[in-house]
This record gives sequence, C-alpha cells and structure tokens, in this order.
Amino acid sequence: MSIPSIYPNHKPTGMYTGQFISTLHPCANYPFFSRVSLKVGMIGDAQIGKTSLMVKYVEGSFDEDYIQTLGVNFMEKAISIRNTEITFSIWDLGGQREFVNMLPLVSNDAVAILFMFDLTRKSTLNSVKEWYRQARGFNKTAIPFLVGTKFDLFANLPEEDQEEISTQSKRFAKAMKASLIFCSTSHSINVQKIFKIVLSKAFDLRLTLPEITNTGEPLMIYQQW
Repeated sequence: MSIPSIYPNHKPTGMYTGQFISTLHPCANYPFFSRVSLKVGMIGDAQIGKTSLMVKYVEGSFDEDYIQTLGVNFMEKAISIRNTEITFSIWDLGGQREFVNMLPLVSNDAVAILFMFDLTRKSTLNSVKEWYRQARGFNKTAIPFLVGTKFDLFANLPEEDQEEISTQSKRFAKAMKASLIFCSTSHSINVQKIFKIVLSKAFDLRLTLPEITNTGEPLMIYQQW
C-alpha cells in the first residue's frame, strides 16, 4: 500500500510493507539484521507543525507556508548504525477531527508515537490527553514521546507563560511515562535529537545527550521517568 505525500516535492521514499521492528525484541539478534524498518507515528491537533518536523528531518528543508495534511502523510529516511540500515517510516496524521478514523493507520505497528503540541497554544497541549487515550486504544506498546513545537516563538512569551506550559508539559509527560522534548523546526532545535532518542529507546541503546530541564530552554527529558 503506497501512501502519497500531499507535498508535490516531498515524496515518500518507499512503500508501507507492514514489517516493523515492533514484531521483534529490540535487542534480540540485532547484529544479524542488515535492514530494519522503524515506524513512528505523529499525532496532534492541526497546524502544530507535524508535517514540517517530518520534512525537516527527512529532507532538511523548512517551508514557512502552511499546507494542511489531508488524511495521512508518509515519508521515510534511512540511516546506518552498527552495519545495519535503519529506515524511519514516519506517519503524520492530519489534526482535523474528520481524520480521526485514520488514527489506526498511524498508530498500529508503530514502535514510537510522537504526541505533539504547539508550545504557544495551550489548548493543543490539553488535546494531547484525548489523542493519547485514543492512540493507546490501538497500540498499547508504542514508546510515547511528548513533543512541543515552535520553541523559537515560545521563547518570546512572558516568563510566567513559559513556566506554566513547561510545568504542565512535565506533568503530562510523567503521567504518560513519555520523553519530553521541545523543538523548533524553523531554527533546527532538537529536530535530529528527537529521532536519536527514539532510536535509543527502541534498541535500548546508551545515549550521551545531556538532558535539559530548565524553564526557558528547549527541554529534553528522556531519563527521569
């Protein structure tokens, strides 16, 4: 089943095969695999930057013009580690509620799910609770991540607003037992690191990235809970 991208210049690099690492123990027989596909779902309200993050990670580009995801968007990126080619298969669900019936397509078989919100819109963080509840109904084993976008704009908010959002984000992440990462696609903040942490969690690899816990900085908490 091929899933076309709504971006004419951002085309998927492969096809959905249904063969994901979630069917394997993360560490079992790892050296024997030459190619592995790692499915990552991206879920959250509309206009929070899901597709922008995906395109930035896969192609290194950022488009300031908003293009609505109609249904599901899909891209792939291959990296090499320990003589193994790992392909991130990234699935982006449109945030409009009429697309919620496609949530199983994004959630099923995913090794990790990024529950995303806009750091400048508290309502999108509150929505994460419902997205999390519904996605967990389809996939109870996916590794959860709570990802706040548009950190560059968030950094310009009053300190009390930053404190409130940061505190609530930490509380949500702890309840979800999720890694918490603030990022900015336009300023290339923590974009690569999100997927490094996904990889480390999926394969139980040691990661040396320092955590960032201070309000006003791009939070990156992946070990504390």
